[in-house]
Amino acid sequence: MKKLIAAILTLVLALSAVSALANEKIVVGTVTPGPHEVILEFVREDLAALGYDLEIVLMTAYPLPNPATAAGDMDANYFQHIPYLEAYNNEVPEAEKLIAAFGVHYEPFGIYAGTKSDLKDVAKGDKIAVTNDPSNEVRGLLLLQDAGLIKLKEGIGPMSTGTTKEDIAEYLTEIEIVEIDAERITGILPDVAYAVINGNFAIGAGLSPARDALLLEPLEGNGQTYVNPIVIRPEDKDAPFVEALRTVLLTQKVYDFILNEPQFAEGVIPVFEVPAS
Repeated sequence: MKKLIAAILTLVLALSAVSALANEKIVVGTVTPGPHEVILEFVREDLAALGYDLEIVLMTAYPLPNPATAAGDMDANYFQHIPYLEAYNNEVPEAEKLIAAFGVHYEPFGIYAGTKSDLKDVAKGDKIAVTNDPSNEVRGLLLLQDAGLIKLKEGIGPMSTGTTKEDIAEYLTEIEIVEIDAERITGILPDVAYAVINGNFAIGAGLSPARDALLLEPLEGNGQTYVNPIVIRPEDKDAPFVEALRTVLLTQKVYDFILNEPQFAEGVIPVFEVPAS
């Protein structure tokens, strides 16, 4: 009996030791398709070395990760830019507001071919799809303005959230703007002449921003405005898991990976400064 008790105690102590050494889990939500999951997967082993197991929760639409993060269903999310986060915070009570912990990368919008393969061929009646979400439609319209197709009302700029086609002051070509959910745009390319597509959805659909975009949003003036950050609850700003994410993401290794990953070519751009070693 004494031997049996000793064996049980040994097993309990061994299990306790394993439990004590087990990594803490970090749950990060993102939206598919997109480069965010790829970047997170790239640092999975680095997080494990710091004592954290990464769980990535893939969601199907933009409105889902922020409420889930605010509710505590996940520790952080990584899918949005600052204007989108601000638009979310403006719509929810104080207890559900979120903050950006640190920025990682920027995804320029691009105009992509639908039934027409050259912007020189744009003609009266052509349909052009743009995302309809409040913080991104202005980006699409500004890009169409850069392409010389429309003129927006005076004073509209990158931070003019809530801008729609009703804010077009003049059509320089009599195109038809089709407002649609961002995740659906790539699916309707056969039905429109052109589409303005978010970088993550373009990449997810197998498009290369460097090769396939007819016109890309300029980095200058947009990189910091539309930086994609790790987003967390305010009370977690000093949490160890946030520091762990910062430690593995803001590195020369990740900077080089983002720049050199073939599927990201010119569609995902690191915007952080690598901390001095």
